[in-house]
Amino acid sequence: MSIWWSLHLRREAASVPLARRLLLGTMETAGVDPDVSYDLSVALSEACANAVEHGGDTTHGACSEAYRVTAYLDGEKCRIEVADSGPGFTAERPAPTPARTSADAEHGRGLFLIQELADHVHIGSEPGRVGAVVSFDKILKWRENAPLIAV
Repeated sequence: MSIWWSLHLRREAASVPLARRLLLGTMETAGVDPDVSYDLSVALSEACANAVEHGGDTTHGACSEAYRVTAYLDGEKCRIEVADSGPGFTAERPAPTPARTSADAEHGRGLFLIQELADHVHIGSEPGRVGAVVSFDKILKWRENAPLIAV
């Protein structure tokens, strides 16, 4: 069983809980273990918050008012991608390396949290496209008698 959806959201803080609730609802309906669903929803929230905060670019003429969230539940894995229309990453401006920050830091923990909650994380840019892409995946665990369990 495969499920996927894609959202184009405005770069506003109010869009973050919308994406999170849609992911949680999809996973609950499919029968994904609640702990796995929670981990992925926190990682998604962090990736969306980064797109809202850093994902605009008016210098390249790109539409800086939106970002895209795509989720794939395919077999035993969930893959999530958050793509923005910001400046992206280049050799001169490389992708940040997720790093642990102090417990009282107000910024800078998002990518580290995503890395800790997901099984695989990629931070980069799509070739030929302006913007950054944060993608991550996680092996799914299923509730007993899950209605859409992968076979």
